[in-house]
Amino acid sequence: MALLKSGWLWRQTSVLKRWKLNWCDLWIDGSFVFYQTESRRDYEAKVNLKATCVNVKSGLECPNVCPPESHPRENLLVVFLRDGNTLVLCANSEDEALAWNLQLMEAKSNPVLTYNPYDDTYQTIPVNSHNAVYIMPSTGSGGTQHVWVHRDSCDDNFGEQIALGLLAGMAAGAAMRSLLWMPFWFC
Repeated sequence: MALLKSGWLWRQTSVLKRWKLNWCDLWIDGSFVFYQTESRRDYEAKVNLKATCVNVKSGLECPNVCPPESHPRENLLVVFLRDGNTLVLCANSEDEALAWNLQLMEAKSNPVLTYNPYDDTYQTIPVNSHNAVYIMPSTGSGGTQHVWVHRDSCDDNFGEQIALGLLAGMAAGAAMRSLLWMPFWFC
């Protein structure tokens, strides 16, 4: 997957309404991922914008939200989700908040297109984690080309698979334990 934008954002927790500084990655497939550090080892939260985002507001459009200390209201971002929850974010500057707003709206709604200069046509790429890679062609001769490929290290149902494995192991153990005592029943 291609990385649309990444950087530090303040995120308000849902329960205690405290502000945490998170490294955020916005991927072209609409995945918005929050990490504790820039190393991207373990993610704290993940939101699929294409499936759950309804609207994004920034700056003075965000009513009833108090920004973190020493940050003006113009740095705020509010992502409204389909289930009625909100994701409250704060950037370090007003320009950065506007850039995040534009990228969030783009990731929410736009399909991924590639341009073929030989045929002068655009083609839609199906966005999934198997075959979509977005390459931004360099401008002019001798320019560099940046390609970001994202591989999801954890499936969303990884915990369910572990729980089912443990349950199956306990059931098999109980069955084997009862079969071991079977020769003594006929004595």
